[in-house]
Amino acid sequence: MSDPVCPLCGRPIPEGVPQSLHHLIPKLKGGKGGPTVLLHDICHREIHATLTEAELAREYSTPEALKTHPRLAKFIVWVQKRPPGFRSRVPGRRRKR
Repeated sequence: MSDPVCPLCGRPIPEGVPQSLHHLIPKLKGGKGGPTVLLHDICHREIHATLTEAELAREYSTPEALKTHPRLAKFIVWVQKRPPGFRSRVPGRRRKR
């Protein structure tokens, strides 16, 4: 069986690599029990460092939509050069809540 692929960065997610489930519609915005995708932990953290729950629910509720956000697009280009198990603090300033 092959490793799952992160829908944000397109890199494989091997066993043992930090990973997490992302609710495409945030639980706080009615997404509890809704669709989820498996992401690298670093990709998941970057999504939540970039976008508010309201923005995620309103405009960025698919992996395709997430890839169109300018900061996430830059992040994807950067992280695709890293190995699948790469870990780092989320770069850049966190968004204001």
